[in-house]
Amino acid sequence: MLCYAPPQELRAWGAQMPFGLGWPELTIILVIVLIIFGASRVPEIGGAIGRGIREFRKSVTPDEEKAEAKQEPAATSDKS
Repeated sequence: MLCYAPPQELRAWGAQMPFGLGWPELTIILVIVLIIFGASRVPEIGGAIGRGIREFRKSVTPDEEKAEAKQEPAATSDKS
């Protein structure tokens, strides 16, 4: 009996998700989080994680980009 396996690019998201997690595993994790923290606290937790990621990205941003941003207004004032 032959079994058809679609090519890699046509497979479901499960093959491309990090750590090999699929939709069933993510659903189970979400249900556990809802049971532990409750529906009212989940948005607060998501916001806190988002703020933490944003602050981390700001701290990792190279100083060169910050220096370029400071030099741009000075360059426009020289043309006046």
